[in-house]
Amino acid sequence: MRQVSRIMGPAATVAATLLFAGAALAQAVRINLGTLAPRGSSYHQSLQAMAEKWRLAPGGGVRLVVYPDGTQGSEADMVRLMRLGSLQAGLLTAVGLSEIEKGVSGLQSFPLVFRDFSEFDYVQGHLRPLMDQRLREKGFVVLFWADAGWVRYFFKEKTLTPEDMKRRKIFVWAGDTAQVDIMKGLGYNPVPLETADILTNLQTGLINAVPCPPIFAARLQFQTYASHMLNLNWAILVGGLVIKQEVWDRIPSQTQAVLLEAARQAGHEIQVNGRKEGEEAVAALQKRGLTVDAVTPEIEAQWRNEMERIYPRIRGPIVPVDIYDEVQRLLKAYRSGGGKP
Repeated sequence: MRQVSRIMGPAATVAATLLFAGAALAQAVRINLGTLAPRGSSYHQSLQAMAEKWRLAPGGGVRLVVYPDGTQGSEADMVRLMRLGSLQAGLLTAVGLSEIEKGVSGLQSFPLVFRDFSEFDYVQGHLRPLMDQRLREKGFVVLFWADAGWVRYFFKEKTLTPEDMKRRKIFVWAGDTAQVDIMKGLGYNPVPLETADILTNLQTGLINAVPCPPIFAARLQFQTYASHMLNLNWAILVGGLVIKQEVWDRIPSQTQAVLLEAARQAGHEIQVNGRKEGEEAVAALQKRGLTVDAVTPEIEAQWRNEMERIYPRIRGPIVPVDIYDEVQRLLKAYRSGGGKP
């Protein structure tokens, strides 16, 4: 019997190891992640690479399933699905993140407030800990922040000034009633729609003006239906990857560390690629027939004066007062030299 036990011992050990490994794999946390990022885009590829690293993480790994292309609905829909438990994570723009924590709007819903990436990076870097904390208080953990570069305005007809813009039918995100009210009060014509409806309604003429990153415009072949771009950096399209805290807390701390590092690598890739591809997309669109309408100093001054009229209306209804004031304070510090290296 002892001889049989000695012979069977190693085999039994191997079998037990395989059994426990299989059980760990079966019990691996599954995380469904929704995003508007197009399938096959560099953003989607970065998420897929992150998913593979998560799968190989210690403790049995985590199974991350990415749903791109807005297949889970609008960003507001995705936030609702996360609250219901159908989704556990989302790569969202500031529009979606503001459904969770309104303060995030201070990084994106502030037209012409940032003059370059360095100003934005300085302000975001100082606001990030506060945004992380507020999102966590709402039940979400931020795994990374990133952006897709500048948003520009695309038009069906040449549009240079605020007065020109008032004759256009402008896409705004559905559900943003405060923005709609402000724009109407200033003489603009906002048309609330979901992102997925932009191209169809450009074709039908329901809208003829769309603010978006050039990479999005290039993917949807905007030059066919909106062949003019105003060469003015309107705002930065901010985004972040969030996961439900209750799901995150179920993951062992050793595994969390690996997941977080992989997420930060993905966020860095998305940021670098987003900014680079934005400029490349403008050049590609020009080759396909897009006209880039230059902005003279006089026209830029008109836009900045117009924004000075808008900012007091944004403070409170769109951007919370404390965040609005902090953005302005940080910008003043940076521009005075206090924030520069």
